[in-house]
Amino acid sequence: MRDLGRGFGYLMKGQRWVAQHGKQFGVGLLPGLITLLLYAAALVALALWGADFVGWATPFADDWSSPWSGLFRGFLTALLFALALLLSVVTFTAVTLLVGQPFYESLSEKVDISVAGYAPESGLPLWRELWISARDSLRIVLRAAVWGILLFALGFIPVVGQTVVPVVGFCVTGFFLVEELTGVALQRRGIEARERLALLRARKQLAWGFGTPLAVAFLVPFVAVFLMPGAVAGATLMARELMGEDSGHAPDDDARGAADPAGPGGPQAATGGRS
Repeated sequence: MRDLGRGFGYLMKGQRWVAQHGKQFGVGLLPGLITLLLYAAALVALALWGADFVGWATPFADDWSSPWSGLFRGFLTALLFALALLLSVVTFTAVTLLVGQPFYESLSEKVDISVAGYAPESGLPLWRELWISARDSLRIVLRAAVWGILLFALGFIPVVGQTVVPVVGFCVTGFFLVEELTGVALQRRGIEARERLALLRARKQLAWGFGTPLAVAFLVPFVAVFLMPGAVAGATLMARELMGEDSGHAPDDDARGAADPAGPGGPQAATGGRS
């Protein structure tokens, strides 16, 4: 339970950091605004034509007596829109980070510098970092889509589908958000996606404490845009703890050893990134 509070604390610290650095906050808003416009257009289109799509996809309900056909299709339309919202929360971060990669890289570096006086560098050219970010984001989005479909199906279960499933959905979404956000700082340290996932799985409560409130907040229009810069800053601070940089200890040996054949004694563990 302690890690839940620490995770939420990092989310708040990140928001305070960008509030104290107004220029970084302003620049960090641009990618989110662009992505928000794209997602808003897609959701509006779904709201306008979602019922028509459900009607086309369920021709077998045409002959049902009233009101069952309308109730059935209305329920499916609501579930379709809820699934779209869930996927938009997860993919919003991935798309925004991809669009704003240079902006968020710079913001994350400045957070590291403000804490330690220097920022680890991956040593990779920008095109290579963009490719890695896009590849990892696609993997996360695909996993999130699988979870979204599963939760969508479980939503049909009476009572459980309306109580437990939404809570699990927010926790799952929050974990994926944290995986994306910490990737900005951890990628600069030469930490590959598989190892990043192992680090977060070893500290699930820390990830949930940070990501679950963020997932809930991201459901409110425009909130995601204004929280993104602070979320990147807070995730950078949390990444420092995951790497043991602030405590002077190495990250969880089991987590690193499971993902890195070189084990915790490898060169990345000693340097915190590529030279």
